Amino acid sequence: MVSYAELEEFFTGLVASAQSRGIPCAITSGMACVHFGVAATTKDCYVLCGSDHSDAFRTLIAATRFRGLKANYRGKISPPLDARWMRGGWTAHFTWKTRPDETCLDILGVAPRASLPWANELSGIYAHPNVVGEMKRTNREKDWPFATALGGQMLESGDARGWLHLHDIEVLRRWAKASPPPGDILLVRPILRLAPFKDTLQAKRLLLAEQVFWGGLDEIRIRIYLGHLRHYTSAVRSALHGSAPTLRESHEVRVACALQNLPFTPLRDYGLTRMIEEAMRNTGSIMGEDAVKFLPDSARNFAGL
Repeated sequence: MVSYAELEEFFTGLVASAQSRGIPCAITSGMACVHFGVAATTKDCYVLCGSDHSDAFRTLIAATRFRGLKANYRGKISPPLDARWMRGGWTAHFTWKTRPDETCLDILGVAPRASLPWANELSGIYAHPNVVGEMKRTNREKDWPFATALGGQMLESGDARGWLHLHDIEVLRRWAKASPPPGDILLVRPILRLAPFKDTLQAKRLLLAEQVFWGGLDEIRIRIYLGHLRHYTSAVRSALHGSAPTLRESHEVRVACALQNLPFTPLRDYGLTRMIEEAMRNTGSIMGEDAVKFLPDSARNFAGL
């Protein structure tokens, strides 16, 4: 079994090596949460990489062994690590086949739900807590406490954007008593206008509505990508049937299949405004139409696409 300490040492070394070669990249998601002290451990590593540097990062991955093992694409579903698809928000998946569990690396060119280009603000080899917090607005209930913890750390350091990541009513009330949120933050997140949150039940319902909204928006995003991946996965499976290709060979096959089956910008093709409106309607039907007016300004959360 690969310990977390070994995983951390390997992936931090990989990203540090990439940065030393001029490849803009940063560890994000679970491993970043561990680094910032808001999570205990994680199994996989997610890395943001500048799309235009996809070829250079793929070359580095191919040359980097872990426990003597070479990397390759994971399964048949992974899109190619190629700038054309990375710019559109696709995620490439790699693995080193350690036992009993594989060592996995997911690479994104665009941070989901980011309000600013992620490369504008790094924390060494890690993405900034603001980016990590935005990425944690998912359809998974377990992600919300991590976002709240990151938001509290940001406020403690004087970064007012931390208000955008607090999703626990007691934490919100505590910070509201200490100092009210600034006006520009209120424009982005209307629920903060209720501070100091004396009506606890209303505040809890509207916080839940926010989570329903972000979770629904995430589900729409995933649905769009998966819809295109079905035919692509079938094409890759047929092309690689019975073979054991190298990473380079697998990449060439995936590029050929992707050119036939994967659009470069699936979310924009679907329509970003359409995605938001769909998520808002769904939230209104679940949580009540009055909750919709308190939903955050999410049009800003597609930076890089």
